[in-house]
Amino acid sequence: MKIGLPKALLYYYYAPLWKAFFNALKVPYIESNDTTSKTVNLGKEKSIDESCLALKIYLGHIMELKDKCDIILVPRIYSLRKDEQVCTNFNCLYDLVRNTFKDIKILNYNIDVKHHHKEKTAFLKMGKDLGFSLIEASNAYNIAKKEEREKQLKEEKKAKEILKKDSTKILLLGHPYILKDNLIGKNIINYLEKNNIDLIYSYQIPKDLIDINCKKISSKIHFTMNKDLIAAFNYFKDKVNGTIILSAFPCGPDSLSNEMIIRKRKKHPTLLLTFEDLTNDTAVITRLESFLDMLKGGIHL
Repeated sequence: MKIGLPKALLYYYYAPLWKAFFNALKVPYIESNDTTSKTVNLGKEKSIDESCLALKIYLGHIMELKDKCDIILVPRIYSLRKDEQVCTNFNCLYDLVRNTFKDIKILNYNIDVKHHHKEKTAFLKMGKDLGFSLIEASNAYNIAKKEEREKQLKEEKKAKEILKKDSTKILLLGHPYILKDNLIGKNIINYLEKNNIDLIYSYQIPKDLIDINCKKISSKIHFTMNKDLIAAFNYFKDKVNGTIILSAFPCGPDSLSNEMIIRKRKKHPTLLLTFEDLTNDTAVITRLESFLDMLKGGIHL
C-alpha cells in the first residue's frame, strides 16, 4: 500500500510528523508535486466559487495524486486546544474530499482536543488501521514527535541567526500553506531574496512564546492558527524593518486577524497581499517594489 500526501493545507503543518511516522513503520508514501497553474485549475473544477484559494489548490493536489497511490491521507482536525478551533476547512476536509471524490480510498484520523480526541490517540488509531500493533504505532509516533520538534527548533535557530545580522529584514506573515506554496509564497520569497532582503517567517516563533505574545494584542482569539500569526507579529515586529502579510481570499479567520494586526501595527511598515487568483504577478511585484522603496526611504504609512 502506498499512501498519498497532498502537498497543500495541512501538509505544511504536519509533513515532518507524517513522514517520520510512516518512515518509522516502513510504510511507503508519495507526495504530490509542487503547485502549478494546472493544479489550481483542477481544483477550481472541483470547488464552489466561495472556496478560498488554498482549498482550491488542495483539491487540485488530490486530483493530481489520486491515480498515483492506493490511499490518500485526509485528516479531520477540529480543535488543537481546549477553548479554540481551527479553520472550518480543516473541520470539514475529510467529508469534503469523501463526497467530492467517490472513487478514492481515504486514510483518516481525527483530532478534537475539546472533545478529548488527542493527537497521539489519533496516530495510534491510524497505525492500527494500517495493520500495526499499539506498541509499533506508539513507538513510531514518539520517534516522529521527536523529529518534528527538532525541525521546529532548527527553524527557530535560523530566525535567531538572521535577527543578529546587520541587514534589511522582513517578516513574512501567513499560514505555512501560503508562505511555502510554489505559486504564492515562493515567488514573493524569490523576489525579496534577489533584492537582498533577509526573511523571517511567522512559523519560526518559539512555540512557548505564542500565548504570551498573542495576549499583548488580544486575549480572545478563537482560531488557533491565527492566534499563532498574531503572536508572531507581536514577537518579531520590533526586530524587523517591515512585515508582509500573505493571505488567501476569502479566508474569514484571516480577515479578522489581518485587520487586528493592521490596527495594532502603529508605525510599523506593513503590506497586506490577499490572493484570490494567481494570474497577475506584475501587480504583486509592483506592490513589493513600492514597499521596498518605502523601507529604504524610511517612510511610515
